[in-house]
Order: sequence, then C-alpha cells, then structure tokens
Amino acid sequence: MNTSQKITFSQDELQHVLEPLIRRIIREELLRVTQQQPDIFFLHPEMPIYADMVDIAQRKTADALEFLSHEEIWNE
Repeated sequence: MNTSQKITFSQDELQHVLEPLIRRIIREELLRVTQQQPDIFFLHPEMPIYADMVDIAQRKTADALEFLSHEEIWNE
C-alpha cells in the first residue's frame, strides 16, 4: 500500500535545512567550472575586487582572517 506523509516545515526550519545544501552545491559547481574552464574567471589588477582578493590572500597567509557568524551578518 502506498501512503504519503505530509511533512510541514516553518520557513526558518526550511532555511536551516536548505542553506547548507545550497551552499555546498554552489561551491561544488564553482569548483567544477573553474577546473574545467580555468580561463572563465579572470580578475584584472585594476578591478576593485582584485585588491580585496589580494588583501584576503595576505591575511590568510598571516593567519589573520576573522569570520562573522550568520547571526552577526544578518542581525538575527
């Protein structure tokens, strides 16, 4: 006998479940695309984001990266 179950999630519960999954999928797809087509993503030194990425790389090397929690970013 086929019986279907109805599962109800609140919006917050659904977000809590889906957000890590979506982030993982995006991360995996970006990695796949950049490995298959390494020339697809290019930062020119004159682009504002280029300086930001250099700064992040330098802080990573110096082990000086600091991360904010989800709650701090979204004021939740």
